[in-house]
Formats: sequence, C-alpha cells, structure tokens
Amino acid sequence: MPLLPRDRFSGRTALVTGAGSGLGRAVALALAAEGANVVVAGRTRGPLAETVALIEAAGGTALAHPADVRRAEDMRALVGAAVDRFGSLDVAVNNAGVFRGGAPVADLPADDWHTLLDINVTGVLYALQAQVARMRTQDAGGAIVNISSNIGPHRTRPGTTAYGAAKAAVSALTRGAALDHIADGVRINAVSPGPTATSMSLRPHETEADRETRMKSESPLGRVSATAEVAAAVLYLASEDAASVVGTDLVIDGGAAA
Repeated sequence: MPLLPRDRFSGRTALVTGAGSGLGRAVALALAAEGANVVVAGRTRGPLAETVALIEAAGGTALAHPADVRRAEDMRALVGAAVDRFGSLDVAVNNAGVFRGGAPVADLPADDWHTLLDINVTGVLYALQAQVARMRTQDAGGAIVNISSNIGPHRTRPGTTAYGAAKAAVSALTRGAALDHIADGVRINAVSPGPTATSMSLRPHETEADRETRMKSESPLGRVSATAEVAAAVLYLASEDAASVVGTDLVIDGGAAA
C-alpha cells in the first residue's frame, strides 16, 4: 500500500549544504516534496542548478546559492540569502563533507588531514554558528541535522582514521551544540550513514556492481543504503515528529556498527 503524501515542511524554509549531488541532493528533493522552500548550497553553481531544476520540475520551490563551508562569511551570507528570499530559516542540513582515506596514520598526508578538518569539522561549526544565530531570533526556533558517519563515532576501519576522527568530532559537536542551544528553541541532531548509494562509497576503480558484491559480505543488511532511506531519517529529525529528540546521533548503516 503506497504511503500517503506528507507536508511536514509546508511553508517552511530549509537549507542543505553539499546539495549538488548524492545525499545532499536526495535530502533537498525530499524536503521539497514535503512542501519546504529549499536553499541548496555548494561550491559549484552547475550541480546546484541541476538540483534546483529537479525540484522545480517536481513542482517545488528552490534557490541555488554557491557557498564554501570553510568560509564563515559564506555561511552568514547563505543564511542571509535564505531569509531574504523566503523570510525565515526553519531547517538546516549540514551535509557538505569529503572523504580522504587509504593511508595509515603514520603516512597520512598533511594536506588530507587539514582538508578533512577544514570541511568536515570547521565547516559544520561555521554553518551551525550562522544557522543558530538566525534561528534563535525566531519564535518557532528551528531544527538542524548534521551529517556525520558510522566511521569514527561508531566503528573504525583501517585507512580511515583521519576521516573517522573528523566525523567523531562532528558527532561531539552535535551533542554539545544541542545542549547549548535547545533553550534557544533550536534542536540539533545528527545522522550517521554507513555505505550509501553515492560515489563516496565506491572504492578506487570499483564499479557499482563490484560494490554490490562486496556489500553482500561486508554489511549485515547485504547492501548499501539508498539515499532516500538516509534522507527519510534526516527529515524525521528535522520534523515535529522528533520534537523531543535532542542531541541524538541516528545510525543508518544496515547493522554494520551494531
């Protein structure tokens, strides 16, 4: 039996970073499908325009705004653009992130370490600061969901230590910020995906068919998560369905970290 359409975000404004592809695009599409006005952000305008076109083709409303999470001023301008266009900022999903892996800690290039921290950790901090600064001025407050990972906060794998350290920091930042700002009316939570049907879960020179075979032995579920499955978890945490959920880290990984 098909699910009935929902409009949990009707009339609300949602912002998604890293929305030019993959999980960020899936989250943006899901928010728009439930009535949100969606601001999609990323460093490259072309992919953002494609996301907007997909949302508009489905009858939704969206705005593309290029921004780099490594620049605090970009995050402030992004929030300002959302408010100028739609009048509020009700939901923010901090999805922008990168993966650098393969080397043990002793051989980790310094540039990889700094890139992981700059984008995956400091970028989330700058985004949170700009988002909370607006949301706590609104009578209705707001909800923020940070995208972490099962790697780092919940499990470890050889060659992913630096990435895991960055994502563990995201989870710790989420919990601390959640307690800091719930009194301001801002709910902050995290989603920690495992391997998902995006390019990030493909190993070097691996095809999607290769990944499918590998996951049959690596994942208790036997497959990667669909982007729509992870997006559904994000929307739950961002919605009033999760009104009493504060500072949680929801793992969506097919049982890998169980």
